Amino acid sequence: MSTLTRTVLIGTGGFARYHLQNILKQTDTTVISFACEPDPSQFAKAEAIFREAGINPPVNQPDLAVLLKDHGQELDAALIVTPHVFHHDQTQACLEAGLDVLLEKPMVMNAGEARSLMETRDRTGKTLVVAFPGSLSPQVRMAVSMLRSGALGPILNIAGTVWQSWGPGTVGTWRQNPAISGGGFLFDTGAHLLNTIADLAGEDFVEIAAWMDNSGRPVDTRAVVIGRLKSGALVTLNGCGEAIASCASDVRVFTTQAILYTGVWGEKLQIQYRGDQPVADIPVPPSMGVWEQFLAVRNQKIANPCPPEVGLRMARLWDAIRASSERKGAPVNCDMF
Repeated sequence: MSTLTRTVLIGTGGFARYHLQNILKQTDTTVISFACEPDPSQFAKAEAIFREAGINPPVNQPDLAVLLKDHGQELDAALIVTPHVFHHDQTQACLEAGLDVLLEKPMVMNAGEARSLMETRDRTGKTLVVAFPGSLSPQVRMAVSMLRSGALGPILNIAGTVWQSWGPGTVGTWRQNPAISGGGFLFDTGAHLLNTIADLAGEDFVEIAAWMDNSGRPVDTRAVVIGRLKSGALVTLNGCGEAIASCASDVRVFTTQAILYTGVWGEKLQIQYRGDQPVADIPVPPSMGVWEQFLAVRNQKIANPCPPEVGLRMARLWDAIRASSERKGAPVNCDMF
């Protein structure tokens, strides 16, 4: 394995450029050799970030199949940040070309695609990490460790809320086209909520009841979900994509011994042991974000916190939520998915 991870950036839109800012701080570990972006205006914005960092922009080949055929041997890894509908086929192509992949969330459109990528991962022997910043954050990893240790006692309830001015802010974009996005607010920003809650729970949901409302838009922008875990613990999920100008979250895990406070992106980690005592911060190591964690997984320094099994878990949860919502909140058995 080379010292530098030779990487292709697939997609150079807004979130890809967000990741790019952090990646370019890690030039001792990463070099972006190629890009795959069909929209010249988006690639031009990415080129400007490279030039501002004093780095020559990569070569852009808009056709991924051509790029992998001509240059696959010159690459070690891919960062895929594209609309949701493209995730499965692009990831499969990269894995089969011998690349390790960091894939933007949500991993796929449904549980069937998730199982397909698990098969491809197993067949190729390559690494696939889903870029959920919550599960890849030191805060959520520490919370999971504390919960699994048993020191806080069994989980009783989990409550999670995420809100954003998503509906007004995504008008006219692919995010409000269900054929491309696979869903609305709860499957986009809300995917962080679904994944982080499931990660903290550490067990399967057995039953889901859900209500979603489009607020007059082509996709859902508001949702409430009630769930029951195998252990009997109860979960509530609340997503509001029609909020005031904002983007924030709150997650609380109630156990027999404490309350843990965190966020869907791992924004914080706090604990409270008694109601008459203040909430205390829990110190965690610093992190430069998902690419740093991907490299640690790829170099076998840490176990993979976000393998495709995570994507399957979230896809099954999403499929159950959608099925219950279509039945006007009637509970559904998650074993169906």
